[in-house]
Amino acid sequence: MEYQSFLIKYAEIGTKGKNRYIFEDALMQQIRLHLEKVEGSFAIQKEQGRIYVNAKTDYDYDEVIGALTKVFGVTGICPMMQMEKCGFEELREKVLAFVKREHPEGGFSFKVRAKRADKHYPVTSDEINAEVGHDILEAFPDSRVDVHDPDFIVYIEVRQHVNVYTKTVKGAGGMPIGTNGKAMLLLSGGIDSPVAGYMIAKRGVRLEAVYFHAPPYTSERAKQKVVDLAKLVARYAGPIKLHVINFTEIQLYIYEQCPHDELTIIMRRYMMKIAERLAEANDCIGLITGESIGQVASQTMFSLRTTDEVCGLPVYRPVIGFDKQEIVDLAEKIDTYETSILPYEDCCTIFVAKHPVTKPNLKSIQKSELKLAEKIDGMLETAVSTEEVIWCS
Repeated sequence: MEYQSFLIKYAEIGTKGKNRYIFEDALMQQIRLHLEKVEGSFAIQKEQGRIYVNAKTDYDYDEVIGALTKVFGVTGICPMMQMEKCGFEELREKVLAFVKREHPEGGFSFKVRAKRADKHYPVTSDEINAEVGHDILEAFPDSRVDVHDPDFIVYIEVRQHVNVYTKTVKGAGGMPIGTNGKAMLLLSGGIDSPVAGYMIAKRGVRLEAVYFHAPPYTSERAKQKVVDLAKLVARYAGPIKLHVINFTEIQLYIYEQCPHDELTIIMRRYMMKIAERLAEANDCIGLITGESIGQVASQTMFSLRTTDEVCGLPVYRPVIGFDKQEIVDLAEKIDTYETSILPYEDCCTIFVAKHPVTKPNLKSIQKSELKLAEKIDGMLETAVSTEEVIWCS
């Protein structure tokens, strides 16, 4: 059946006290933006702790549910019947008709959970539960009431309108995008960084991203792979401004001047420096990486400490304690995994040392970087000033 209304449930937003309306309004804006991508016209309304999506035209149910399940801040989507308040006998008839349409097969267990928010309605919640339950049992003699583990619950909310629904589609959870500032994601073509971006966006953080491209050592297909990954993350996070930095000359210079066992760490430090410049120029208040402790040589505790030394902004690493399979599982959930494993190398893998240092000494790294002093500042300026910007949505 086609539903005319959807009840949108949220969780954490309800704890925000006097600021709650800010988060509700941000959530409504995100719902509106996601629904712009599907065919149909919808009205998004707020009413006393409830958000509703009401269809004004025909629409595709699967498309709408697909869009709403990608909105951070939404914990549940309830396709429902919303009707004007009416006499109790008419309400019983309409609820029973709704249940018959939703569950025509019979043979189910159920319970009725009524909530009378409008205390002027002349029938109590307990009376609604009892009478509607009786109606369903009469209509479906092979059904039964189960208050502990029913096949479904008939929810009846008596508010300004009457809301009736029997199922809830799980939402993405988290907080609405834009309620917790903006951060710069270091996005590679691997598995981890798209997952990291997704996880931070889930906490309400708007994303920009930077990709370090190294032509001719990395191909246009490698860059397109990163653009595709940014678009996949953008389905949840909203439009992402992707900064593409030509890193070739910097990498070659480091390769020529510095000890090869320190290449990965030094290159990573300069990536972080560039990412921080871009972040500050674009009002981002943090950096995001997909690093996980011990996964590779540049991600040991010692290496991460050495990398962070060049950063003034905080660095967020949401998958820091995940093992690889946990990251893969989440990548599969958000549909980035198959793109991430396409065999197009990024700039990090091209210049990786055969035997990278796993316990870098900060003083030794800084001493090695002195060999870059003649040209590196100008190279950084050129890399930033010649960036390519791609909007991904």
